[in-house]
Amino acid sequence: MKKQAGFTLIELVVVIVILGVLAAIALPKFANMQAQARIAKMNGALGAMKSAAAMAHGLLLANGYPADYTGDPGVTAPVGPDINVEGTNVVFTAGYPDDQSIAAISGITAPDYVVVASTGAQEIIQPDANHVACQIIYLNAVAPNQPTYNIAGLTVANCD
Repeated sequence: MKKQAGFTLIELVVVIVILGVLAAIALPKFANMQAQARIAKMNGALGAMKSAAAMAHGLLLANGYPADYTGDPGVTAPVGPDINVEGTNVVFTAGYPDDQSIAAISGITAPDYVVVASTGAQEIIQPDANHVACQIIYLNAVAPNQPTYNIAGLTVANCD
């Protein structure tokens, strides 16, 4: 008799079951990647906002304004040189960019981000229109402190 070589049906079923178990373990890790990507995007925006605020504050000081200056340089007393960053006229609150200026000088613009209209003394930044709870909130500086950043919304649950 001639001996046949190959896999038995049982061996094939065992391999398929093993592959199914591996896929069931790996799938949740890959499904969570979009939320992690949104959080990383928002952390990048946070870094841009922090560096733009520090740069604008440095320009304010370099141009001879007081560290807690509030107003529009070039317009509000003491009138001196105007301060523009990224083609945007910067208005200051307690020496740092106000909520109306921060997004533009940070390079945070549509369509990459959703910038919610400023309300009072804060600016809300979202990754897109479908994830409104996934957000960074920029709060104007209050002398003698720097601006604050609320990042409580950057969670997997909010960004998923």
